[in-house]
Amino acid sequence: MKGKNTLTVFTLPTCPNCPDVKKMCEAIAKDLNLNFRIVDIKEDPLEGLMYQVMETPSIAVNDETIFFGEKPTKAQLVKEIKRVMS
Repeated sequence: MKGKNTLTVFTLPTCPNCPDVKKMCEAIAKDLNLNFRIVDIKEDPLEGLMYQVMETPSIAVNDETIFFGEKPTKAQLVKEIKRVMS
């Protein structure tokens, strides 16, 4: 589900940090009552382009990409999610 109250992780099958980031994001989405999506940009490159994703993992909240090619800490991620949602 795209749109409001959605946490999206953009991944690639070859991304070494993606499994950890997906797991962390899924747990945070559950804790914060957000919809959670995983987008494989190899399978859906157009959606990756819509969010200006050039490297993985990248993380978006609603329509704003908040991390590009990074593995943020849980605290960093929660802080950015709350900033976007406020």
